[in-house]
Amino acid sequence: MSDWQSWDERDAAAWIAVPQESSDKYSRGVLGVVTGSDRYPGAAVLGVEGASRTGVGMIRYLGADRPAEQVMRRRPEVVTAPGRVQGWLIGSGMDAASRPADDAHRLRSALRDGTPLVIDAGALDLVGRASAPVVVTPHFRELATMLAAGADDDSDAVTADDIAADPAAWAVRAAESLGVTVLLKGHTTYVVAPGGPRYAVTAGPAWLATAGSGDVLGGVLGALVATHAREIDEDGHAALAALAATAAWIHGRAGERASDGGPIVALDIVGELPGVVRELVRAAG
Repeated sequence: MSDWQSWDERDAAAWIAVPQESSDKYSRGVLGVVTGSDRYPGAAVLGVEGASRTGVGMIRYLGADRPAEQVMRRRPEVVTAPGRVQGWLIGSGMDAASRPADDAHRLRSALRDGTPLVIDAGALDLVGRASAPVVVTPHFRELATMLAAGADDDSDAVTADDIAADPAAWAVRAAESLGVTVLLKGHTTYVVAPGGPRYAVTAGPAWLATAGSGDVLGGVLGALVATHAREIDEDGHAALAALAATAAWIHGRAGERASDGGPIVALDIVGELPGVVRELVRAAG
C-alpha cells in the first residue's frame, strides 16, 4: 500500500469552494441531476439532499415525474427546467435492465453534454458513451459487472468476491481499463485516476453501510464536481480523484458525527454535512 496516499482532513479542506461576496448561484456551481425512478424515488431525494447540504449554487433535477415530485416536496428551491450545468450526477436509483425510454433520453443528453459526470448505479453501463471526464462510484458487485462487460470471455470475468479480496488492485485495474476515475466504495474507499494518483480514505463507522448512504455520497461528490469545474478543466482526472477522495472523507466524517457509536439512516448523514463542511472551511482558514 506504499503507493497509496491516505486522504485526511487537511487534504479535504483544500477542496471546499467557499463563496465570495461577488458570488451568485451560477458562479457557485450548477449541478444537473438525473437520478431516481418510479421504483426507487428516494435515491433522487437523498442525492439532491446530499448535494444541497454540501454546498452548490443551484441544482437542476431532470429525472422522472414521481421522483421529481418527491424532490420538490423536500427541496422546493430545486429547479426542474433544463439549462447550463457545471457537472452531472446520474444513475442513482435507476435500473439499467429496465430503463424507460424517457430515462434513456435524459441520460444520453447528460452524457453528450461535454460536462464532467458522476456516474452511479443504474448508469454505470453507459460510461463509455460519456463525452467528458467521468468519476464512477461503484460498490464491489457493480464494479464486477462493469469489468465483466468488458471481458473478452467468461474466463476473464471477475466476481464481487474477487474484488472484495483485493479492492485496491481492482480499483487500479478498473481505472486503467475503463479510462475513468474510480471511487470504489467500502470500509476503506479507494480512489484511482487512470495513470494518476491513488487515494485511500478510511473514514466513517461501519454503520454507514445502510440503504441510501451511497446516494448521499453521490450527491456530495456531485456538488464538489459542480463547484470545481475550472480545476477539472485544467487537471482532468487528477482533480476528479481529489474531489472523489474529499467526498468520501466528508461522507465518512458526517457518518461519524451522526452515529456517535449507534445506528443511523441516510438522512442522518445528510443532516451532519453542513457541520463537516464548516469544520473543513475553518481548518483551511
